Amino acid sequence: MAEDLGFHDAVRKHIRRSTAIAAVSSRPGLLGGLLFAAKAPAYHVHWLVVSEQARGKGVGRALMAEAMRRFVRGPGAVEVVTFGADHPGAVTSGARVFYERLGFTAAEAVDPGPEGGSRQVFRLVVTGFERRRDRP
Repeated sequence: MAEDLGFHDAVRKHIRRSTAIAAVSSRPGLLGGLLFAAKAPAYHVHWLVVSEQARGKGVGRALMAEAMRRFVRGPGAVEVVTFGADHPGAVTSGARVFYERLGFTAAEAVDPGPEGGSRQVFRLVVTGFERRRDRP
């Protein structure tokens, strides 16, 4: 998805709206991008995409850390919908493990994705202290 020109256009549009961030490289193309909705106390990761060549190199973690720093303004919960445990994409994408490593916990199931596969909410409770802790 990170290689798709439509994805690049969507990232640019949301960056102008201050609802997205991107990870760029000195080479052409995006390393990744994140679309975030911040309406305290509910925060939502609408999508987080990392290019194939950048996976496993800390790009996703850096995007999430920057989103938390920029957009989380107080106590609440950050939520993301990802693959359900029985979905083949759960293993191939590594999304569930990624969010668990960031402290998210599996929560309720939600409607299936467009391909019919299961989806589940992952949630991270935030106190607001996390943001202050990152400041010098």
